Amino acid sequence: MPFIRESVLTTVSVDGAVHIAPLGIIEDGEHWIVAPFRPSTTLANLEASGRAVVNYTDDALIFAGCLTGRRDWPLIPVEGYVIPRLAAALSHDVLEVVDVTEDAQRPRFRCKVVSSVQHAPFKGMNRAKAAVLEAAILASRLDMLPSEKIEDEIAYLKIAVDKTAGPDEHKAFGWLLEKIIDHLARMEMEPEGRL
Repeated sequence: MPFIRESVLTTVSVDGAVHIAPLGIIEDGEHWIVAPFRPSTTLANLEASGRAVVNYTDDALIFAGCLTGRRDWPLIPVEGYVIPRLAAALSHDVLEVVDVTEDAQRPRFRCKVVSSVQHAPFKGMNRAKAAVLEAAILASRLDMLPSEKIEDEIAYLKIAVDKTAGPDEHKAFGWLLEKIIDHLARMEMEPEGRL
């Protein structure tokens, strides 16, 4: 199984618009594979510029926010690059595409690390942050899962949030829960046999 690091990518369009998106990057020796789904802004920006900044952050609000339409997060310029990093990044890598494996659904951009900078220490694990991250991944796959699976997963993740979350994790989980509840309500209204 590949090693996947959950991160937040910042990319820039040809007209200079910054896009922020959570994405698991895949280890490939000394390289990272970035494999956004088609169509997506991240994919279009990678195709246009051949570069991205991968932000390593433990800020649960950013992961949940991006999945629920909240993409306006503070950014800081990266010296020598047009793509900024997240202000909340504990560290970041600048990635440069070295080759692309085309795919109709999910092309794979193999990237080398051009530069790597640490900004703040990682202060340890928290079950609520991990639960929010898992809930964000779940929220990104709602159309692929039956309602029972979604309900079971969110009920399990809520245990960690209830036991260990601070205010930010409660807020982030609430955003995701709203999205998931709305999705489940729509599923109930649709004709049987959808999945």
